[in-house]
Amino acid sequence: MQNSHNLAVSAISSQTPDAELVLRAASGEEAAFEAIMRHNNRLLFRTARSIASTDEDAEDVLQEAYLHAWRALGSFRADAKLSTWLVRIVVNEALGRLRRKRANVIPLDAAMISPDPEIQASLAADANRQPEPTAMRTQLRKLMEARIDLLPDLYRTVFMLRAVEEMSVEEVSHVLDMPEATVRTRFFRARSLMREGLASDMDMTLGDAFSFDGARCDRIVATVLAKHRGSQA
Repeated sequence: MQNSHNLAVSAISSQTPDAELVLRAASGEEAAFEAIMRHNNRLLFRTARSIASTDEDAEDVLQEAYLHAWRALGSFRADAKLSTWLVRIVVNEALGRLRRKRANVIPLDAAMISPDPEIQASLAADANRQPEPTAMRTQLRKLMEARIDLLPDLYRTVFMLRAVEEMSVEEVSHVLDMPEATVRTRFFRARSLMREGLASDMDMTLGDAFSFDGARCDRIVATVLAKHRGSQA
């Protein structure tokens, strides 16, 4: 009983283990789930954004995924990383929403060989883009984001998780439930769509792609907490 009491009153910090946060959040402690959200917000937003077509849709996906995760925390098992479990929930929520909207997604292979000039133009680099040196990093980041958006859903998600979040092939294979060989193939094909001249700058700019600032983090956390409180009323 004493241990339980200590757990309930101990302060939450950046060093609080995931297992403790899960236990406390599952018992209804808002501060614990807020810590979980803040620890995972950037990874999960980027995951949602790799499937959703806009930042706003990605935020909606993430908020709904968090609410689902909060209700399901009692079923979480520590044999998997909490972040991995959350990524799978976000992917399922995003893909489910995409199916409901019946998005018209062009398969990657078909897009690459399509004779449609508009499709080819969207895959080709903009030769007229000549940013000033002082704005080069921002322009390259925007170009990277735009080109990531052109990738079909699972190709885009593989690229986001592998290249932007630097997850291992094994981790991506697990969260997307696909063979490691498929992860490698899709990642290679996704990279093949990127502008050749951008390759040397890719590592420098990937960290800034789909930036996740404090305001977005605070907004998502506040919205999820408000919705959760409303559901408990």
